[in-house]
Amino acid sequence: MLGYSALRPVQLLDRVFFVRAAGAQFEAGSIRAQSVRSIRAAEGRGSKEEHDMFAVIKTGGKQYKVASGDTLIVEKLAADAGETVQFNDVLMIGGDDLTVGTPIIAGAGVQAEVVEQGRGAKTLNLKRRRRKHSSRRLKGHRQYLTTVKIMDILATGADTSGVKAALGASTAVGTVAEAAPAKAAKPAEAAKPAADAKGADAASEEAPAPDAPAIEASKPGNLLDEAQGEADDLTKISGVGPGLNEKLNTNGVFHFWQIAEWGPAEIAFMDDQLSFKGRIDRDNWIAQAKDFAADAASE
Repeated sequence: MLGYSALRPVQLLDRVFFVRAAGAQFEAGSIRAQSVRSIRAAEGRGSKEEHDMFAVIKTGGKQYKVASGDTLIVEKLAADAGETVQFNDVLMIGGDDLTVGTPIIAGAGVQAEVVEQGRGAKTLNLKRRRRKHSSRRLKGHRQYLTTVKIMDILATGADTSGVKAALGASTAVGTVAEAAPAKAAKPAEAAKPAADAKGADAASEEAPAPDAPAIEASKPGNLLDEAQGEADDLTKISGVGPGLNEKLNTNGVFHFWQIAEWGPAEIAFMDDQLSFKGRIDRDNWIAQAKDFAADAASE
């Protein structure tokens, strides 16, 4: 085979031929002009059959056009070096026939072997503010990446291939497509009665007690039209501010002893009246009011 260094191109009509350069030495035999296409085909390059079928996949928020034998770098995948993973988000498959997904092609997949896990080049992020001499922030970042080699493109049957799905590292551990879901379902159905029995026992043990009957609200009988003497400072109760103190006064509550005398029915009424949503019980107003009322009586 003649080397390229010993040939020079000559344009003849619409084809390019290579002829012997001046002074070049060749092995025994005559020189035969060959076209560029013939030379490449003889060396095994550029043949149509090698890269006929391709696919467009989506991973890590990006789209890649791949063919069998390609090596590419993608966002970090949850897989170890040497594992085989499958990209299930196939947007397009080309070749003899072109198939476009809506947005993905059902049952299609691209299988690849994980070559290595690594990190990309460091990028620096510098942030400064004008006229703020002390405001300067520099951050570095190296993205985690995975190098994969495309092994095969499956137009159909990828959902039952049993190959681990290529998922990002931040996602849960990759799921494995079931090779024979119908056969795997039978043992599960056989074990279902025992599981149901255990579940029923556990449910009976852990079942919460039935809710107590709803308390019928009733208006407190100790509400007043005005304070008896000087009104107490109800803001001493935890959770009561000036605004809530004013609401209580408007509804006839001026003293600690009034709140201390409320029962469940009265608490339910005031909760509904003032839209407290359980605040009286939650903040334990009754106990606080009893303490403050006792202090006021002892003074």
